[in-house]
Order: sequence, then C-alpha cells, then structure tokens
Amino acid sequence: MEIVQGYAVLKTTTFDSGHGFALGHNPGAPDPFVTWQFTEGEKGQRDYYWGRYGNSLEWAQRDFDRRVDDYQYLYHAAVKNTELGPEGVYRYYSTQRPVDIGTYPKSPDNPPLSIVNYDDDRRRPVANGRLMAWGELTYAKPLTEKQMEDYEMKPAPGNPDRARPSITARLKDGTRGQEPPKEPGQKRSHKNHEER
Repeated sequence: MEIVQGYAVLKTTTFDSGHGFALGHNPGAPDPFVTWQFTEGEKGQRDYYWGRYGNSLEWAQRDFDRRVDDYQYLYHAAVKNTELGPEGVYRYYSTQRPVDIGTYPKSPDNPPLSIVNYDDDRRRPVANGRLMAWGELTYAKPLTEKQMEDYEMKPAPGNPDRARPSITARLKDGTRGQEPPKEPGQKRSHKNHEER
C-alpha cells in the first residue's frame, strides 16, 4: 500500500492518458480522508496534486467517483486500471429512479457506505457514457444478482468483481476449440438438403 503525505492510498483509477485519481486515508489527520488527481510518469512514478480533504469515507468516495466520472465525460478518457486497497468498494448505479427509501438494498451485513443522488433533476451519463443514472450507491461487498435485479441497479464497470480480460485474451479464448477452416477442395462431411 502506497503512503502519500501520511495518507494510505486506498483506491486509484488511472486513465490511458496517464492521469488519474486517488483516495487516501490518515486516521490521525484533522481531515482523515483525501482525494487527489495525479499524473503517472513513464516509469510509473506518480505526482499527486489538487487534493480535496474531508472527514468521512462517504464524502471521499463520492468525491473520488465524481472526479473519475467527470474526467471520463469531459476528456472521453478510457480507464486503464483501477487498483483497490484493502478497503475497496463496489459502486452501483440507480438507472430507473432517484435513490430514496425502499429503492435500494439495505441488508444488515452489507449496508450502503454512501448514497448519492445527482444534483440535476434528470439522469446523467455514467460509466464512460454507457449508462444513464439518477444516482449511485457504494457498498463494501458486492450485491447479489437478485438484489441488482429487484432494485434495478447496474454495477459500475470498474467494480472488483467485474474485471474482464482484455479483448485480445477473449478473442484468443474464443478461437480455442473451433475447427480449423477446411481446404476448398476438401469434401464436406454433412449432407445438404438435396442429398437427404
């Protein structure tokens, strides 16, 4: 875990452009939570700047998520990777209605860490423009498929349980087990409709 100015970095998101955002925690600081923007150098070193400090994890997570979404929206940037510390969170979007009483899962063993209704009176683009949402919630553990279906929630693409292999790896896996193409002069092994 990286330590920056006394804050342990809990979560980072890096874009293809080399820019990114980080969320940090220092329980002994007057403002124990922080979000920074950073620039990643060629050798992987990071220069942190534009810190925003607050006193709750909910505020920090909300600020981090908004900064990531705003950067994606403004610069059409693709997420290169998201790294989670030991306290990684799972984010879900409310795509059908603003978040209110009875509109989200609230189990005793996995209560929401933060609830955010977007300021506008309309949905806004999230997840790199792939979804339109009224608000978002974060959880310490993933929701079940049934919970997502019952409350019409959509998971954020960067959630730890949603990691997908690269398109190259998926294409390679998809071609395994397929028959090699036949030579043009090779006889077919099946009958056509006239031969049946």
